[in-house]
Amino acid sequence: MQQTFKLSWDAVESLASRYATPLLVLSLEQVEYNYNFLQQHLPGVKVYYAVKSNPEPSLVKKLAQLGSSFDVASDGEILALRELGIPPERMVYANPVKTARGLAVAQQTGVRQFTFDSATEIDKIAAYLPGATVLLRVRIDNDASLVNLNKKFGADAREALDLLLLARQKGLDVAGLCFHVGSQNNSAAAYLDALLAAHEIFQAAALAGLKLRILDIGGGFPIPTGKTNIDTMAMLKKIHQQLVALFPNTEIWSEPGRFISGTAMNLITSVIGAQIRNGRQWYYLDEGLYGTFSGILFDHWEYEMETARGKQGPEIEATFAGPSCDSLDIVFPNRRTVRLELGDLILVPNCGAYSSASATTFNGFAKAAVVVWEEVKEKLQPSMAAVS
Repeated sequence: MQQTFKLSWDAVESLASRYATPLLVLSLEQVEYNYNFLQQHLPGVKVYYAVKSNPEPSLVKKLAQLGSSFDVASDGEILALRELGIPPERMVYANPVKTARGLAVAQQTGVRQFTFDSATEIDKIAAYLPGATVLLRVRIDNDASLVNLNKKFGADAREALDLLLLARQKGLDVAGLCFHVGSQNNSAAAYLDALLAAHEIFQAAALAGLKLRILDIGGGFPIPTGKTNIDTMAMLKKIHQQLVALFPNTEIWSEPGRFISGTAMNLITSVIGAQIRNGRQWYYLDEGLYGTFSGILFDHWEYEMETARGKQGPEIEATFAGPSCDSLDIVFPNRRTVRLELGDLILVPNCGAYSSASATTFNGFAKAAVVVWEEVKEKLQPSMAAVS
């Protein structure tokens, strides 16, 4: 079973008292564990962390120290990484449809690695960055993933060779392929199918005189949650075996986001209101759908929730709402819980991906503050350790 970061209740109470809620607690030791887990079970695969999942500067700097490269999707992400001292050689601009400003910033900062999935994108890249290194993104259908990223991006495999040859004709350094099978996959099946499809394109390209040298297998590796405990080691082993069999002399990249950041952050929020509405118990929290829980809308994520009261007393079915004045701001419409009181703390583990990254300041509510566990735990009592 994979290690995850989870605060003890002593730590939750001490942190809430010291910093107030809502509060996000990030563990850089967990970030390192997740990065090393991938390096161990996908040996030789170069990690390009998907910054969009969680761009927290301390997290990004930790990954840079570990040797990670980075998947960026906009001029904003490029500039943010540059401010952190990360060189352009460690970035791939992996948004298949780039803005003019994004390409201009890439040109100015020296980013030279890109993905594309259409002829129009070839022309755009060639105009801004002649001779740039490009990977063709291929569509891989996978309805079994939590988030199907192929509805919006990816060229049809039948068009792949023509697009690769066109990119070469336009003077680009056509290096290889990339794909993304979707997010939070529960088996290796989609990856294995994608690798077979990519292998066929590599062979067709070779017959056409185009030697591809890089394959980017994307992200989508799952994290353990309260409801799932996927054997990720077995899953990665199957992917690695297929890579060795089909691409023994190819440089392999991956673009993990959730796998790196998801289990590295806990949210502490508290009950600020309680009432009965139409016969149902409602609780109001100081964090909501427009804040850290934004992943409910944008990431289809089902957040875990724990209270200090545990199983003390009979459970009821309640609705949990956020603090904004928008009736959309419902965090848990039907969640079983023991009865709670004003001021009760709630712990939400495994909330590091696509949560604070998409949080807003709607209605004037500030985003939850972030503290690094390894920096603040020394200020707490020795017994208040995080538990796995």
